[in-house]
Amino acid sequence: MHHFLIEEKDWVKKLEYKSITTSVLNLLSILKKQNTNLLSDMSEQTQNTKEFLDTFNWESYENGIDAVDASNLKEFEDLVEKTFISTGEEEVVEGVVVRITDRDAIVDINAKSEGVISLNEFRYNPNLKVGDKVEVLIDVREDKNGQLVLSHRKARTIKAWDRVIAAHETGEIVNGFVKCRTKGGMIVDVFGIEAFLPGSQIDVKPIRDYDQYVNKTMEFKVVKINHEFKNVVVSHKALIEADIEVQKKEIIGQLEKGQVLEGVVKNITSYGVFIDLGGVDGLIHITDLSWSRINHPSEVLELDQKLNVVILDFDDEKTRIQLGLKQLNAHPWDALDANLNVGDKVKGKVVVLADYGAFIEVAEGVEGLIHVSEMSWSTHLRSAQDFVKIGDEVEAVILTLDREERKMSLGIKQLTNDPWTDITSKYPVGSKHTGTVRNFTNFGVFVELEEGIDGLVYISDLSWTKKVKHPSEFVNVGDKLDVVVLELDVEGRKLSLGHKQTTDNPWDAHEAAYGVGTVHNGTIADLNDKGATVNFEEDVVAFIPTRHLEKEDGKKLKKGDTADFKVIEFNKEFKRVVASHTATFREEEEKNVKAAEEKTAANNAANEKTTLGDIDALAELKAKMEGKN
Repeated sequence: MHHFLIEEKDWVKKLEYKSITTSVLNLLSILKKQNTNLLSDMSEQTQNTKEFLDTFNWESYENGIDAVDASNLKEFEDLVEKTFISTGEEEVVEGVVVRITDRDAIVDINAKSEGVISLNEFRYNPNLKVGDKVEVLIDVREDKNGQLVLSHRKARTIKAWDRVIAAHETGEIVNGFVKCRTKGGMIVDVFGIEAFLPGSQIDVKPIRDYDQYVNKTMEFKVVKINHEFKNVVVSHKALIEADIEVQKKEIIGQLEKGQVLEGVVKNITSYGVFIDLGGVDGLIHITDLSWSRINHPSEVLELDQKLNVVILDFDDEKTRIQLGLKQLNAHPWDALDANLNVGDKVKGKVVVLADYGAFIEVAEGVEGLIHVSEMSWSTHLRSAQDFVKIGDEVEAVILTLDREERKMSLGIKQLTNDPWTDITSKYPVGSKHTGTVRNFTNFGVFVELEEGIDGLVYISDLSWTKKVKHPSEFVNVGDKLDVVVLELDVEGRKLSLGHKQTTDNPWDAHEAAYGVGTVHNGTIADLNDKGATVNFEEDVVAFIPTRHLEKEDGKKLKKGDTADFKVIEFNKEFKRVVASHTATFREEEEKNVKAAEEKTAANNAANEKTTLGDIDALAELKAKMEGKN
């Protein structure tokens, strides 16, 4: 009873700061009546002292508080619990705005005191007025003034999370306000919570302009909630897909090859264009966009463009649909001028360029190939880039035309005369010319006299005197070279040229100077097992066989020795000179033998008898000669 009265006094003090409700007044009336009855009972009990002392509540007497009947106390506590809100639990409650100041809103939540909320929390609702009901959460249970500090923002957040969670569980469609763009998507306000809308979840088709959705209210579906990080993901695409799925099944079930459908360009890539057929996507490959050759699909179509397409093929599940655009028009080859024949001249633009040739578009979708060999009369292997480039307008002659195979070959060089037509008059055998060295082979040099006229100079026709192992030792590519026409094959289109023939053959003079039997003085320049070499002049090198190196004393010449040499062989064609040192002194001995033989023969004829002494003398001389040989 004592504790109850203390609490009663505290309640009365606090209730002085707010209007006392009727129910509280009733409670106080009941308490007063109960106290009066208790005092009356106490006075009756004094008649029996012993009974009074046994039943008297000394604790209540000492504290000046009389006991309250348990049933009345229970009635009071139940009424308080129903009437007043507990400030000890963090829950969202509803209150009523009872007063608005410059900075705060005073809200009655039916607690021991009114609560205060900063007006900043109601910036989203500038029309707030007295009497409005608002959701609040107790932020501070009692400030220094004994007032409750409430939070409307926190209450909204808690309620918003409850609504978002419920929408996620039930699949409810919610409204959201798109606030701004962010990396990868948009930020959406849903019930006061900032949710993330991925770019891929805005629509079923790719979004190119995100800004068009900012500051718009749209319907969304909550697709994911991360309770740990308080993240919410919403989708607008999910609402569309449900409707599209039904439409998609209807379209797929009706698909047939050759069917023409209307679609919208959904996406453009380097390899083709994706077309939205109404929930079903198909691909037009770049080669099926136009009969003409194109570098990128954007040259033909643009995004969001409506067009008719034809179904070319699809897989068993009809999930990969191949579409065509050019097939809606007749093939350009079918519209090609029927009077166009081989030999006619045509004009076109270079659309493709390769090393082996160039493709020329002579009409939309009709191309012809100019092979590099048909670009110039020159026989040198060159690249098509040396003659034309992409985009060039060129004129050409039709060389072949196959309408069934839809193939055409063209030529440029045919627009000029073939230089081999009058080759015999321009380049007769024996005529001298100056050409350009184009390339080498192991056996000679190709020299270009003019565009389309090439000739070969064999390695043996480069120099009269030098022994050329490879043409690069004698001349460089691009050098100018004087030549003489040696042979001419008109049918085979071959021209044989010579360079050394432009000057006199020095071996004509060497033939007289170094004829067989002539003697020349020289020095051994080189020596090997087979013999030695002697340089008589810069371009005259004589070979001395080993057995012809023997000196008169029986010894042999060594490298660096100087001696006389007799030419024993001369070959102008092969530029070969063979000489001998031994022959220079052995010739006298051979003369002596010959003279002795002639003398013996004369004596025999005169005396008709040969003496034994003469025979011995002749035999001795022969033996001496044979021994040296």
